Amino acid sequence: MSKPCIICIAITGSLPTKENNSAVPVTVAEQVESTHEAFETGATICHAHVRNEDQSPSSDPEKFARLKEGLEKHCPGMIIQFSTGGRSGAGKARGGMLPLMPDMASLSVGSNNFPTRVYENPPDLVDWLAAEMRTYTIKPEIEAFDLSHIHQAAAMNKDGRIPGRLYIQFVMGVKNAMPVDKDVFDYYIKTVERLVPDAEWCAAGIGRHQLTINEWSIAAGGHTRTGLEDNIRLDKDRLAPSNAALVKRAVELCEKYDRPVADWQKAREILRIPLKAA
Repeated sequence: MSKPCIICIAITGSLPTKENNSAVPVTVAEQVESTHEAFETGATICHAHVRNEDQSPSSDPEKFARLKEGLEKHCPGMIIQFSTGGRSGAGKARGGMLPLMPDMASLSVGSNNFPTRVYENPPDLVDWLAAEMRTYTIKPEIEAFDLSHIHQAAAMNKDGRIPGRLYIQFVMGVKNAMPVDKDVFDYYIKTVERLVPDAEWCAAGIGRHQLTINEWSIAAGGHTRTGLEDNIRLDKDRLAPSNAALVKRAVELCEKYDRPVADWQKAREILRIPLKAA
């Protein structure tokens, strides 16, 4: 298989702290340094959250602005993707950083259960976030926690709320949401190919499932996500020393399945994301 594989690095997230793994980058400076190392190792999308000084999640646009500036300087060409997830804020605060015009932003198009709460994505908020992304020429990454989310993304693509070629990410392994199940994974691919045959897809596994999902997605011709947001370990006995170490693992799987790792130029070509003027 010769199709290039895009590796996304989810650098920080909202949950893991330095008490869990000292390598988790929390400050903007730490995030830029960690992302640069991952970029040099092969990652071409940075999925970014920001944190407060006490490590709690934040949706502060000023922090996102400083992170974006640092990434553009130290990781030139890398695709910057901001999270609009619900752990960092509520309502329209989740999209308060979108006027900064990142290349991409995550978009969850439906609700589902999380370990201790409901991850609420009401239709009016989803439509508002999608409209903001259209306004600022931001490509959504559809985060599909459930099969219905793929169907909803396809419907929003058809009616123009999410224009262009879809990029859909399967998220598997979140407690109380979709488990890591190979039959389900295969059916997700089949559903995307049936409903939106021109779409690109990616997959992310949570915790100990990260490596499994990396391998499944790379072997099946998709793209993949890794990083300390989703998993802080190399194995049950070893913490991951860096985001780059997790990227290296994905690169090795690409070599195993004869998948070239997409550089930033190829990743932008595949996803149809031109470099924005400074």
